[in-house]
Amino acid sequence: MGETCLPGELRTLFLFEKLSEDQLQTLCDNGHIAVFEPGPVVIEGEPATCFYVLLDGELVMSKRSGGVDVETNRTSQRGVYCGAWSAYIPDEEQLYQASVRVTKPSRFFVLDADAFARFMQTEFPMAVHLLEGHMVGGRRQSQIIGQRQKLLALGTITAGLTHQLNNPAAATARAVADLREGVGKMRHKLAMLADGKFTPEALRVLVSIQDEVAEMVAKSKAQELSALETSDREDQIGDWLDDHGIASAWDYAPTFVEAGLDVDWLERVEASVESVDCSATLQSAIGWLKYTIDTELRMNEIADASERISGLLAGAKKYSQMDRAEYQVANVHELLHSTLKTLFGDKVGPEKPIKLVKDWDKTIPEIACYPGGLNEVWDVIINNAIQAMGGRGTLTIRTAHQGDDMIRVEIADDGPGIPDEIIDRIFTAFFTTKPFGEGDGLGLDLARRIIVEKHQGDIRVESEPGNTRFTILLPLVAPAPLAATPTELPAAAE
Repeated sequence: MGETCLPGELRTLFLFEKLSEDQLQTLCDNGHIAVFEPGPVVIEGEPATCFYVLLDGELVMSKRSGGVDVETNRTSQRGVYCGAWSAYIPDEEQLYQASVRVTKPSRFFVLDADAFARFMQTEFPMAVHLLEGHMVGGRRQSQIIGQRQKLLALGTITAGLTHQLNNPAAATARAVADLREGVGKMRHKLAMLADGKFTPEALRVLVSIQDEVAEMVAKSKAQELSALETSDREDQIGDWLDDHGIASAWDYAPTFVEAGLDVDWLERVEASVESVDCSATLQSAIGWLKYTIDTELRMNEIADASERISGLLAGAKKYSQMDRAEYQVANVHELLHSTLKTLFGDKVGPEKPIKLVKDWDKTIPEIACYPGGLNEVWDVIINNAIQAMGGRGTLTIRTAHQGDDMIRVEIADDGPGIPDEIIDRIFTAFFTTKPFGEGDGLGLDLARRIIVEKHQGDIRVESEPGNTRFTILLPLVAPAPLAATPTELPAAAE
């Protein structure tokens, strides 16, 4: 230090020119003059202990983005300030919001953060209240907007699940109705036993075939026949049943094909029935087995529908991260998958209007991040892409390494593209090209805040007709959250 702080020199700075002599003297009594050689003055994210005002020299200010320091200001203007400029806000953990370095020997007036806070609170109490209200109110507004985005996302999940759960639920209801009818017919067939229509030997043979059929129906789930193969097999089985005098032959054929059975199996059933000396006819045996097959198929449908419902609910749970900590280690591919399945399962996929191309680098590691926030980002960008393509096109998602300490996620669509005149504004809050009432212009702003501010990553966009590509860069380890006070609103993005 060594150099004396003079009130007259401070008055030459625009920041202090309106202060009184007493106020200037108070600053000099509590502060000091310091000379910094070329290099860092403050580091972003470290505790903010001092307030700095440039007297002579040149400073460069930068913010961390996408794993690199991005220069935001370079100036030699006397009176430019940095450091703990918001120290006057009570009960607020003070961190340097940007990094500052000097390019040549530079003189600063330096004031301890606590002294600066006392000076502001004593000399400008009204201004402090206004500034505090502006800062805290702005943060609270961001938190409320974040909460609103969460509610909108919840609404999206609910709407998507309602639509997607309807199909398996309806399939279950149909299968149960068919199963009830089939069991009724089975009871009728069982009455034949009481009448002695089947001898014990015939019954033993039929039960053996019945067990075999149940096993074959279970294996039939793995079989996939083309439409042509299915039609050909139905014709073969229908012709065989018809030739053997089986009533309702053409009603039986589709059921047998669905169960994975063929003419060879029917030949073995016929041989088994003929091998026993009984009054049972082939018609009765085929009828008995048909009801068995119907029952097994309906149970398969119920099991499949139940698994689909469980899968949808598990996807929704993973998407919302409702049972997880806000900050955790996560697999980016699992997050992308849960978003696609939960929110866009009825729109995106091999047989859907939006074709999905996945070019995922399975070697990228898990990352320490805010999974719920990232899912909101995927939701916003994918939903915008689907709308831009008019509900029909190709969605491409790529993942890859980005240097040694970051990963890259690209989400691209082949829609008409973003016009050049607005592409620089799409991350601006409340900017939207959607009709009134269809968009609030907060989605991409929220995505930017989650990626850039919360994860210390980067998000950018490139667009031309047929290729709009959002690139998200994420660090392998995002900054961990600060401890929240009991009254603080849970924030979607800070």
